[in-house]
Amino acid sequence: MLGFVVLLGLLNSEHSLGIYFTVLAFFHFSEFLVTGLTNPQNLSFDSYMVNHSVAYAVAAVSSWIEHGLLLYFVPSLKQHTIISMAGLAVCIVGEIVRKLAMFHAGRNFNHLVQDRKAEDHVLVTSGVYSLCRHPSYVGWFLWTLGTQIILINPICLLAYTYVTHMFFKFRIEVEEQNLLYFFGQDYRKYQSEVGTGIPFIAGYTLVRKSS
Repeated sequence: MLGFVVLLGLLNSEHSLGIYFTVLAFFHFSEFLVTGLTNPQNLSFDSYMVNHSVAYAVAAVSSWIEHGLLLYFVPSLKQHTIISMAGLAVCIVGEIVRKLAMFHAGRNFNHLVQDRKAEDHVLVTSGVYSLCRHPSYVGWFLWTLGTQIILINPICLLAYTYVTHMFFKFRIEVEEQNLLYFFGQDYRKYQSEVGTGIPFIAGYTLVRKSS
């Protein structure tokens, strides 16, 4: 089905909606593919991430509605092909960053935040992880915003920026709380040397109570 959507998108790539659906379907298929290549023991239907959450589905449908309404009432807005191409470039960069993170982390990468340390779980700080602590989230963040630039959806672009930023802020804090528990001082040192990669998100800081 995802391959069929990519094909339909490519056949209609002269329209921003065609580019969007190509990017959307490719993202979900590549999530499954890269998981299968790097972390096969965790491979499942959920690896496609098509059933990520209700909020994700609502966000996607909202963007389609905005695109349709603007196409009907302000069709001239959708004629700026250069904007859609810029959005495509952002999505490509986001895809590359996220997949580099998945490949480099290998079996240490998981789509779900882990609250228990696996025996073979190690702290990855090299490669793309030497540039930012959460490259997979940076890539996903860029890809998410890029989809709305492709569609030239100003309202959803602003809404996606806010909602996605808040989502990753919460997720990073929860994940880093667990990572500090798993790796202790090693992760504190890593935090002090490398940023999260997403502006205005500092991550989780262990607060010590004064005696």
